[in-house]
Amino acid sequence: MEKYNHEYSANQIQVLEGLEAVRKRPGMYIGSVSRRGLHHLVYEIVDNGVDEALAGYCSHIEVKIEPGNIISVQDNGRGIPVDIHPKTKISAAETVYTVLHAGGKFGGDSGYKVSGGLHGVGASVVNALAEWTEVTIHRDGGIYKMRFERGKTAETLKKIGDAEDTGTLVRFLADDEIFETLEYDYTTLEDRFREMAFLTKGLYISIEDLREETPKKAEFCYEGGLKSFVEYLNRNKEKIHDEPIYMEKTVNDVPVEISLQYTKAYSDAILSFVNNINTIEGGTHLEGFKRGLTKVFNEYARSHGFLKEKDSNLLGDDIREGLTAVVSVKVKEPQFEGQTKTKLGNSNVTGIVQSVLVDALSAFLEENPQIAKTIVDKCLSASHAREAARKARELIRKKSSLEVTTLPGKLADCSSKNADECEVYIVEGDSAGGSAKQGRDRKYQAILPLWGKMLNVEKSRPDKIYNNDKLKPVIQALGAGIGPDFDVEKIRYGKVVIMADADVDGAHIRTLLLTFFFRYMRPLIEHGHVYLAQPPLYKVSKKGMQDRYCYTDEELEETYAEIGKDNISLQRYKGLGEMNPEQLWETTMNPENRIFVKVTIDDAIKADEIFRILMGDQIEPRREFIQKNAKFVKNLDV
Repeated sequence: MEKYNHEYSANQIQVLEGLEAVRKRPGMYIGSVSRRGLHHLVYEIVDNGVDEALAGYCSHIEVKIEPGNIISVQDNGRGIPVDIHPKTKISAAETVYTVLHAGGKFGGDSGYKVSGGLHGVGASVVNALAEWTEVTIHRDGGIYKMRFERGKTAETLKKIGDAEDTGTLVRFLADDEIFETLEYDYTTLEDRFREMAFLTKGLYISIEDLREETPKKAEFCYEGGLKSFVEYLNRNKEKIHDEPIYMEKTVNDVPVEISLQYTKAYSDAILSFVNNINTIEGGTHLEGFKRGLTKVFNEYARSHGFLKEKDSNLLGDDIREGLTAVVSVKVKEPQFEGQTKTKLGNSNVTGIVQSVLVDALSAFLEENPQIAKTIVDKCLSASHAREAARKARELIRKKSSLEVTTLPGKLADCSSKNADECEVYIVEGDSAGGSAKQGRDRKYQAILPLWGKMLNVEKSRPDKIYNNDKLKPVIQALGAGIGPDFDVEKIRYGKVVIMADADVDGAHIRTLLLTFFFRYMRPLIEHGHVYLAQPPLYKVSKKGMQDRYCYTDEELEETYAEIGKDNISLQRYKGLGEMNPEQLWETTMNPENRIFVKVTIDDAIKADEIFRILMGDQIEPRREFIQKNAKFVKNLDV
């Protein structure tokens, strides 16, 4: 191995003072410097107020987005301590905002039984990544204020008046030297604070956007806790039983709160939280919930004759079909796997959650035999469908071993076998597919035309999906399996491009395919392999000028403004099939002009809800969703 003649001594060891490390590597502390990381700053400050609420000292948190994207967070908790810290020799409040890992959330005798956030890191990280931060504290009969600029103290803590109440007000402006954008998304914050209110029973949280001439405001407070959360999640679903099942109990100093309700859907929606942190990867608390659920229903089904002696037990997947549930635990010393804290590792929590669920759910089923029978019948039906789906998947696996013969007949494959450079275009219609086949780069671009009406997987069980002749070609072409067998490492194409017309029918095709990918090949989206092609709406021609393609009405108006409307020939594309191979290549497939939109899942909860609304049975929620988002839609017809 080649050696570089560079000096390596103590002089090369960098020591980052104070909060410099945070500014140097912000992604290590907030995940990214995109809008997602920007929102994380707000969550961290609000989390401090929520921690006060969990400790029993805070009932109100008010968040405002002020003009200029200044954030204001005010709570009525105890207020940050203002006395001198024995170690840092500065006020405790200034210590919290300038010293990394300083906070009141460490150790058994800290000011908090449990806490979320970044365990004391939050305030200092926000301060480090803000252009300026102002903190006003009401405590001990006084009003105290301090100011920071890019993490450094600009004005030390000073008493500026008297106060009878307590609480903390934090105002900050994120640093444009750090973040890609300073524009907050009101809806994202609104959804997050609604979730926080559900998880902290009785806590009032408001979010107000003052940036526009007409302010927007939302207020949340739920005395029902997780029961209200489940009711909200199921508001657009057909329920099997009217009221969510609810249980709450503390075992060995671990408070457990669970609510669940069965619907007629074919997929489940189970959310888990630890100290109000959304554990998207689950962990020991979710494991305890699943074990307890499987145990309760199998024991009930056998003891009441639904399962005979010769029958196999119901599997967890059978029992969770159509289930909406929220599991929340509060743990004094949570052990999270990974820096992102998305999976709980405390082994003792499994048994605690399982015991709480088994006791409460068993009693509920015995007291409500009709509801119990309806749920068990659904589980048995799911079991039969699962067995049929298993056989269908095995058939797909067997066919896959035949390699070339399993590729769908209408697939025009590419010659390259390097998945990283290969693209497959799933094209709406045979005519567009024919043009795409002629216009493509055969080395790395494959074309798969779709025809006929596609199955809405949101309304279908897995066995129907695996055997569907419209979806089989997609499954076979991608070559990575489906459902629990899906392996993203086996995909044959690095880019899976949905290419549909720029009209209502095309939008429907895209939504049907995205729903299928989301439900049965989710890693395909999570790993960034799914794209939407953006075909043009217009071709503008003028003598002596190269043809121009416009992808939006706004682009067309800009073109008119630039070249005028005289002697213009305008073609409005009603469908991809109207384009000849050269046009289709130039506008939609050429890596140099084409426009792709990568499909991502920033919030699985929100994505799940949107797919249920758009593709589910309920008409009115779909109408409301479309009308609410009408500003993003052209030619709306509801």
